[in-house]
Amino acid sequence: MAPEQIKNVILDILTDIAPDEDLTDLKDEVNFRDQLELDSMDFLDIVMELRKRYKVNVPEQDYPELASMFSTVNYLTPKMVDCVAS
Repeated sequence: MAPEQIKNVILDILTDIAPDEDLTDLKDEVNFRDQLELDSMDFLDIVMELRKRYKVNVPEQDYPELASMFSTVNYLTPKMVDCVAS
């Protein structure tokens, strides 16, 4: 899966988890928590959705890699290279 597709996957997951959030002005380099009202359970939901939808396992020690869109896409690109966009 290409980085732009992964970004769209993350946006889709964020839309499901935080449907009231406006994601149109989301900045790639700024932490999600600084831009969105996400709590720790929302963050875990992102990890669980990645596992459920794409069989991508994110170990707890790697959670900081999912802080922003930029870092999330960079982290997931090698893990999702064989995934098919839905």
